[in-house]
Parts: sequence; C-alpha cells; structure tokens
Amino acid sequence: MQLATLKDAALIADMHARSWATAYRGILPDTYLDDELTADRAAHWSTRFDELANGAGEVFIAYIGEEPAGFVCVMAPDETGSALVDNLHAMPQAKGTGLGTAMLEQAAQWAEGHGAKNLHLYVLESNVAAIGFYESRGWRLAGREDDTMGGIPIIALRYTRPIG
Repeated sequence: MQLATLKDAALIADMHARSWATAYRGILPDTYLDDELTADRAAHWSTRFDELANGAGEVFIAYIGEEPAGFVCVMAPDETGSALVDNLHAMPQAKGTGLGTAMLEQAAQWAEGHGAKNLHLYVLESNVAAIGFYESRGWRLAGREDDTMGGIPIIALRYTRPIG
C-alpha cells in the first residue's frame, strides 16, 4: 500500500465515484450516479485532502500489481479514542482478493499508531454486501443514524471494532 498525497486526489475521486456507481446502483438515484457523482466526489476529495494535509488523517492506495485497485481513508482518533474509517473502496476487479481486509488492517495499524483503541465506520443500511463483509471481519453494529446521500434520505449504520 502507498500513502496518498494531494497529487492522488483525482485518482481517489475517480475510484470513489466508480465504486459508488456500481455499489449504490438501485440504492441512490440514477440521475445522481450518472450526472452528479463524478463532480461531487472530485469536490469532496479536494476538500478532504486539505483536511488531511492538516493532520486529520491519511489515505492509503492499494494496488494489484501496478494498478490502483482501491483505497482506504482513516481519520485521526476522536475524543473517545475511536478512529473513523471514512472510506473503504475496492474496485470490482479486486473483490474477493483480500484487498479490502488488507486495507482495513492498514487503517487499524495507522489508527493504533495514533493512539486509537477502536475503529468505527458508517455503512448504508441497504448495502447488504458491505454489511456482510464488515460483520464477517468482527465489526459490530453500534447504532443507526438518519442522513442524506445523493439527495435522498438514508439510514447509516455505525459499526465498530476494537483494535488488536
């Protein structure tokens, strides 16, 4: 895995948009996924990399061979000692290769090195595949939150996992 820098922002935004376009098809509106998503993720990562440059967290790019195949963004621990896995995205060609698990372990190592005792993340309630992935790796449901995404109301499930 490689630590991402500002020069990787466009690559991260592209992988993020491609991942959402497939994972959230049928969950979020097609108009959002087809017409707004690319610009939305580019704007998000432009802002996020500014925050990361100020010590808010890190992004790691995962590769299969020489090809970028996914990324994970982990944020610095909060006041409770929990670090947010803000994004974890494996490209379709990486599904089932162990890359997602490796990215979670990279996030845990980084977070532990920054004093975290736990990790947490949010997953859409309707994203059954992601829920299964996290639960099979020891993550436990810790709460539900109303939110919006792509202009529609969603329920975000909070999952947690101790480090170590």
